Amino acid sequence: MSNPVKKFSPEVRSRAVRLVLEHEGEHPSRWTAMVSIASKIGCSAHTLNEWVKKAEVETGKRAGVPAKTADRLKALEQAIHARCPPGAGNLVHHSDRGSQYIAIRYTERLAEAGIEPSVGGVGDSYGNALAETINGLFKAEVIYRRGPWRSFDAVEYATLEWVDWFNNRRILEPIGNITPAEAEQQFYAAMDHVLMAA
Repeated sequence: MSNPVKKFSPEVRSRAVRLVLEHEGEHPSRWTAMVSIASKIGCSAHTLNEWVKKAEVETGKRAGVPAKTADRLKALEQAIHARCPPGAGNLVHHSDRGSQYIAIRYTERLAEAGIEPSVGGVGDSYGNALAETINGLFKAEVIYRRGPWRSFDAVEYATLEWVDWFNNRRILEPIGNITPAEAEQQFYAAMDHVLMAA
């Protein structure tokens, strides 16, 4: 005899999420708080975790789909500040199918910064080849090797660590046994030299 699926009202879900957020500090981790609270309301910790993640996305406390335009603009501003040296010119913003370009303010900010929006065409696998390679490396080196993951926060932190390591400390043979950050510095130094000569 199968166990019927329990339905929970929006009020119960909301209260369970509030309990996790209010009492997670009383537990060694958010996951243990979820396990404890889930057992009291009669759902699985996994289900409660999904409710919490959804609530955090909806309130803008977590990145995810549906991401808010403000979050995307904030990320764009960080990227412009960190990655757009003065006079770089000819910059292209690559995106996988460009859903953020629907937001007028996002597209306007790209134009203000002198960045062209770009998405690969249908059937054009070359546009995303580098991104897919990096995603594959990330999954192999972090997600699969260090999982299973107890929380989205743990994945976010591991991602930050890996990106910092990959860009600033990982030596890559194809670019001359230097880090990507060093290669970027050399590129812009050479561009400055060319611009001065012209």
